[in-house]
Amino acid sequence: MKFENFMILEFPSRSTNEAFARSAVACFAAQMDPTLEELGDIRTAVSEAVTNCIVHAYPQELGIITLRCRILKDNVLDIVVRDQGVGISDIEQARRPMFTTGGSDRSGMGFTIMESFMTSFEIKSVPGKGTTVHMRRKIQKRK
Repeated sequence: MKFENFMILEFPSRSTNEAFARSAVACFAAQMDPTLEELGDIRTAVSEAVTNCIVHAYPQELGIITLRCRILKDNVLDIVVRDQGVGISDIEQARRPMFTTGGSDRSGMGFTIMESFMTSFEIKSVPGKGTTVHMRRKIQKRK
């Protein structure tokens, strides 16, 4: 698929990098002139995706998180968050609201939030090899 612009970032799965990823995507998306609500939704979805990598993909070690953003035709922001961590054995179970493997301090709402804030949302995962979250958000053109 053709794109108008793109960025790719790789960073360690440290919790401090969640804010970095969220801010980097917001800065990149700003060229599309999103509303504050659209920008907030995008930031939240990216935050959830990166936090999942930090908490679930690499629970006992640091790993690499890859973040790719592209601007596609028709004002669509395309975001991919990928890890090479433990993977998800049952994606349908993981997508259920309130399900978590992260302990009692986790809400289990990450995938639900990502899906509700984005125009499209997909998860692919292979146990032992990692997970890829692919999200798109259509940005309304302002007149």
